[in-house]
Amino acid sequence: MSEVTRILDAIGNGDPKAADELLPLVYEELRRLAAHKMSNETPGQTLQPTALVHEAWLRLTGNENVKWMVARIFSEQRRKPCAAS
Repeated sequence: MSEVTRILDAIGNGDPKAADELLPLVYEELRRLAAHKMSNETPGQTLQPTALVHEAWLRLTGNENVKWMVARIFSEQRRKPCAAS
């Protein structure tokens, strides 16, 4: 069982801390997918891939209590170099 699968199972079983573990594992892949998707948008698009990932994550979690944690992780991720732009 992969780490992501284990965490998703924990989320499904109601573990409130499991989402804290999931985001760092999937963040770069989500951002890469968002960048690819947005590369097909018309020129002048103001939404950035990072903002799209952040918004999607907040909507998926639907939990106000995790917003501070998500903001911290996103802040840490922004400081890392990323191959996808």
